[in-house]
Amino acid sequence: MNRAEALIVGGGAIGLSLAWELARRLRPVSVIQPEQERPAASWAGAGILPPAANCAVVDPYEQLKSLSHRLHGQWAQRLLEETGVDTGFRRCGGVYLATSRAEVATLTAQEYWWEQYSIEYQRLTTAELLKLEPQLSSYGRSPIFQSWLLPGECQLRNPRHLKALRIACQNLGVNFLSANIAEIRVDAAGQAELKSTQGDKFTADRICLCTGAWARQMLEQLNLPNGILPVRGQMVLYNSQRPILSRIVNEGHRYLVPRDDGHLLAGSVEEEVGYVIETTPEALEQIQNWACSVLPQLNHAQVVSTWAGLRPGSFDGLPYLGAVPGTRNLYCAAGHFRSGLHLACGTAQVMANLMLGTGNQIDLSPFRVGRG
Repeated sequence: MNRAEALIVGGGAIGLSLAWELARRLRPVSVIQPEQERPAASWAGAGILPPAANCAVVDPYEQLKSLSHRLHGQWAQRLLEETGVDTGFRRCGGVYLATSRAEVATLTAQEYWWEQYSIEYQRLTTAELLKLEPQLSSYGRSPIFQSWLLPGECQLRNPRHLKALRIACQNLGVNFLSANIAEIRVDAAGQAELKSTQGDKFTADRICLCTGAWARQMLEQLNLPNGILPVRGQMVLYNSQRPILSRIVNEGHRYLVPRDDGHLLAGSVEEEVGYVIETTPEALEQIQNWACSVLPQLNHAQVVSTWAGLRPGSFDGLPYLGAVPGTRNLYCAAGHFRSGLHLACGTAQVMANLMLGTGNQIDLSPFRVGRG
């Protein structure tokens, strides 16, 4: 039997963030990672951190997003100081393009939301857009009807961020274990225990399931309804030797994310294909066709890598955060969909507060575990 004060199941952005937060307050902490090379969602993401509310808000989800957005810059600095790893956190800003009248209407309506939450934005004329991003002058598809600049949009480099979190956890004595959890058992007193495929047993005073899309299967073992589902995304990584863009470019659910060293990420698609993590020629072609239509220069850029990942979607768009009903020591933090990295800092803080009984200023009831 392996026992710790706190046990985190899952080594992605949510799990590592929570482990780091707990390890600063509590000893000992352990993290169980599945026997696979990379977290299926956290490593694969683009690292976009959209701007969040800059004023007092009452909606719990917006409160969580605002808290997390504020923490990201602080965490990046602290991780750099503690680990020497630059996570690639940059307040680069984001450009939003509307290439159809429907997209113009959608983003125009979005202005009301930005104003309500004091999010800085600017409508751009074509001349203003091209002054900011001259390479968009060769945009090769339908005309850009309208564009917006959101200066508060930030980015992280996912692999570097995860590396820094892991080192920071190790520096605080977090114990990393490799196991595939096959079963959750809850005794008559409500005490949860985990069993691996190899027969190893794990328990702790506090256990948190941070397993992304796989949390669905774990909660189903406990006969708890949940709307978590895997949604596959795919990505193309280019190398243009030097940066083509200065800011993130968004069009609908697709994006281009420039890195300082000339790499550029292009994504993405949303596919409900179950627990299948593999790229497809059709999706990659779709992403590349779009990316090259925005920046024809990419036709001559090197494709460094392609990959797929599973986002943990939820039926109502809200993550599952809280204690697992019917248990004394089991918690869940999963179902963040496309916002796992963005919400990781805030999620870590509120879940650590909950698990240690220190109270939260954010009402977690909308995120309760066990809702249908």
